[in-house]
Amino acid sequence: MNTEELNRALVALIEKKAELHTLKYDDTRYDDVEEALHDLEDDFNDEYGDFLETALDKVHTDLKSDTDVLLPTAYLPSDPNSTPSPKEGVWVDSEKYPGKEARITLIPNPVRIMLTVGKQVQQELWKA
Repeated sequence: MNTEELNRALVALIEKKAELHTLKYDDTRYDDVEEALHDLEDDFNDEYGDFLETALDKVHTDLKSDTDVLLPTAYLPSDPNSTPSPKEGVWVDSEKYPGKEARITLIPNPVRIMLTVGKQVQQELWKA
C-alpha cells in the first residue's frame, strides 16, 4: 500500500467535503461539488476500502465494540489539518469506555485512525 497516495487521496476527499459544507443548497455550484465529492468517495472506497475496512474492523474488535464497521468515508473529519472534534467521526459503543461517547475518525498527515472520547481522551488506534 502506497501510504503517500492514500494520504493525498484522503486529504483531497476531506477538502472536497469541507468545500461542499461551505455552500448553501441554492448555490449554483452545489450540485457539481456534491457530485465531485461522491465520485471521490466512490474512487476512494474502491481503491482503499478493503485495506481500511480491515484496519477499522481490527480497531472495532480491539475496542470490544459491537458497532458495525462502516465504509471508510463515513469516518472522515471536517478538516484535514486539525485534530478531530469530539463530535466528528463515527460513534462506537465500546466496553472499554462504557457510558461515554466514543468516536472513531480516519485522519490524514499521516493516515491514522483516532479515537475521541469526550474532551479528555484522544488516542491513535492505528497508523498506515
